[in-house]
Amino acid sequence: MESPTILKFTISLSFFCMLLLFASTLNPVFGLKNCNFPAIFNFGDSNSDTGGLSASLATIKPPYGETYFHKPAGRASDGRLMIDFLAKSLGLPYLSAYLDSLGTNFTHGANFATYASTIGLPISIIPAGTFSPIYLNVEYSEFVQFKFRSQVLRQKAQRDSYGCAKPYNEVAQYFNHKLKEAIVQLRKDLPLAAITYVDIYSVKYSLYSKPKEYGFELPLIACCGYGGIYNYSSSINCGTTITVNGSQIFVGSCERPSVRVNWDGIHYTEAANKFVFDKISNGAFSDPPIPLKMACHKIKT
Repeated sequence: MESPTILKFTISLSFFCMLLLFASTLNPVFGLKNCNFPAIFNFGDSNSDTGGLSASLATIKPPYGETYFHKPAGRASDGRLMIDFLAKSLGLPYLSAYLDSLGTNFTHGANFATYASTIGLPISIIPAGTFSPIYLNVEYSEFVQFKFRSQVLRQKAQRDSYGCAKPYNEVAQYFNHKLKEAIVQLRKDLPLAAITYVDIYSVKYSLYSKPKEYGFELPLIACCGYGGIYNYSSSINCGTTITVNGSQIFVGSCERPSVRVNWDGIHYTEAANKFVFDKISNGAFSDPPIPLKMACHKIKT
């Protein structure tokens, strides 16, 4: 599958549109599939400002917006702009202005354009002058900041409500789903074999989703480790001695390993391992649902 492409604009939206038209005239590509543009990041002036000026420097009043929005919508027009029609044609929502803090949604891009924006440093700025202080260099700086902060937030949106890494768990769940499918086929190919599928993932995940219910605490924190919010560092191993501010510290165990899930940041404690085994041994998480001691028997399904 081809990776999605992010559509970026220069200061002149109309020039970009002309380039698209010119390219399609010289190189017909009607036999190809449409490109997948998941986001638009726009830089410009009032021709593509979807609310930057209105949200920060000067309110746009009626009759602006009367044709389509039926009220002022931050655009220097009676309705939609070319950037609006472009977003709609790509199946994306209208771009939220980066400077607008109300009702914004940056899932599909952001608009850094502002009314009366210039390429270079303006000689006079609003409200005393006529140009926006948000000129191209500032728009670019906003984009760099947006990119950094959105990646930080994404790394946090990527964790579920229990603090677990969501993408990795989704991969694990998908793998287990395909494994179950493979077992169904194996049972057909090997009719005399007794094959048992055990859902260990669900049991282990319960240790993180409701640890107190099973007598555990701090499931994400390593019992034996040092450093960071999880008491873990890939460069500091359990059982080693390190020097911190001139003092030597032995990286040892926590006080009560019996109530902890995570042993050294990677592996489970004995208590957690015993919990998982006790849960799966009676067959409650098995397919077919039989105790492990009886897994050698083929059960008709």
